[in-house]
Amino acid sequence: MTIFAFLLVLSIIVCFYPNLMGHSDNFIPANPMSTPASIVPEWYLLPFYAILRSIPNKLLGVIGMFGSLLILLVLPLTDFSRTRGNEFTPFSRIIFFGLVATFFILMAMGGRHAEAPYILIGQIATGLYFSYFLLFVPMVSLIENTLADLNNLNSKFQY
Repeated sequence: MTIFAFLLVLSIIVCFYPNLMGHSDNFIPANPMSTPASIVPEWYLLPFYAILRSIPNKLLGVIGMFGSLLILLVLPLTDFSRTRGNEFTPFSRIIFFGLVATFFILMAMGGRHAEAPYILIGQIATGLYFSYFLLFVPMVSLIENTLADLNNLNSKFQY
């Protein structure tokens, strides 16, 4: 019953009120001779737009934007942890929440104008985003493996 109620509300919005959730700037006639003052993509593209803007070179910015998605493929190769999941690895959990915070900072910076403090914050957050996958994950997984080995060695010599 809930699915049918959802589909009914969705079909009413689509058929009778298609511009209900649209932005008012979409109704301004386009001027091909001038670029709008603020170009802001949708909310789900804001972090990648912030990465694109934080790199001054256009080509490197586009490479960085696509690299921010492709770097997710590197994660299985850089995670040396023997324990999968963050339930029993507290340091990994802490740096993961740092990644989430960095992602939200990038999202906030993508929605701001390209002005002095926002560009610098976006560049720092971009560096932290890429450092998570290339530096923090391998380093923390090796530290946690070493601590687990020391704990096993200590428990072996206790009795």
